Amino acid sequence: MAQAEGYKNGRINIILHENTSQPSKELRIKKQRHSPLEMIDKEFAAFVGLDDLKTSIKEIYASILINEKRKEQGLKSTKQVLHMLFKGNPGTGKTTVARKLAKLYYQLNILSKGHFMEVERADLVGEYIGQTAQKTRALIQKAMGGVLFIDEAYSLSRGGEKDFGKEAIDILVKHMEDGREDIVLILAGYPREMERFLSMNPGLESRFPFILDFDDYSVNELLNIGNRMLGERQYQLSKPAEWKLRNHLARKLREEPFNFSNARYVRNVIEKAIRMQAIRLLTSDQIASKDLIVLTEEDLLLE
Repeated sequence: MAQAEGYKNGRINIILHENTSQPSKELRIKKQRHSPLEMIDKEFAAFVGLDDLKTSIKEIYASILINEKRKEQGLKSTKQVLHMLFKGNPGTGKTTVARKLAKLYYQLNILSKGHFMEVERADLVGEYIGQTAQKTRALIQKAMGGVLFIDEAYSLSRGGEKDFGKEAIDILVKHMEDGREDIVLILAGYPREMERFLSMNPGLESRFPFILDFDDYSVNELLNIGNRMLGERQYQLSKPAEWKLRNHLARKLREEPFNFSNARYVRNVIEKAIRMQAIRLLTSDQIASKDLIVLTEEDLLLE
């Protein structure tokens, strides 16, 4: 995958297919025809939880396939609207899933390009009259054929009625209908803020047939995520280290139910532990092969 990143500093994050000579729709259909639902399971196998999401994607693709068969038989078929709304705390996988959906929808012939565009309020909202419409329409045009992902979408309503953010929302809503066959808009944000955002914009919720809640991970799920991250790097926790991390995560979930950053926090803990292991090993007289793999209690510096 070719990536152009740096969204958080005001630049738009666009993820494109590396091969610019994209295969034809007919070729992609042949590749997926044998077991499309199995492919969905395979694509999301590495994701912990998200059962509702996996079920929704299977429903979407099954509906599209059946609609195609109905067309072949001269029967009426309905257009599938795919716009989504993600609600979840930090580190629950919202952005990661949106990226995966862009790729998957391309492979399943649902989107023509399958690129992923991540934007924020500053990319959509202008500083003077007319600028917001221009910026928003330009981004929508670039996103056609792919996924347009707006994180912290509630920031578009933070300025009230006179703010240009409302203009951006109105333009997005219009284009959600005009280009619904070859663009997917995903609005994402924290649960309470997203609920407030929807209440301030009557009719907006009805535009999103798929509203998905990204629940906080349990302690066992967070440990599972951590062990997968370690396995990918060819590390593992010692048993005492695993118990230390388990107890720490349980306390964090108990004390910080709204501000805990979930998988992101676990990743930071693991990366810090790997660095601490490196410091520890450099001061050792002898380093065995196992020492290069195992992270100990000593390596886990927890708050």
